[in-house]
Amino acid sequence: MKKIEAIIKPSALEAVKDALNARGINGMTISEVKGHGRQKGHTEIYRGAEYVVDFIPKIKIELVVSSADAEPVADCIRQAANSGKIGDGKIFVLPVEEVLRIRTGERGETAI
Repeated sequence: MKKIEAIIKPSALEAVKDALNARGINGMTISEVKGHGRQKGHTEIYRGAEYVVDFIPKIKIELVVSSADAEPVADCIRQAANSGKIGDGKIFVLPVEEVLRIRTGERGETAI
């Protein structure tokens, strides 16, 4: 099993969610996060004063899939979130040792 963590622009969330639903992926966790990569934020002018925005709002999507589905799902997210502009985000694929469903006690891929 693999855990996929994707950091994307908030504007790409609906497209990614729709693409994942089309692939049959329904379970995911969405978090509003802030951060920056190479772009290091930007400056904005508010009421005549200039402010540096160091951390940019992003969306973090987390989901666990079977090892066989990890690459196609990650590619699905990449295609849906890709605008071709800086700041599109990153996708991380991590190994998962065990999954346990609290309600039923199921373990492994059946608990996903």
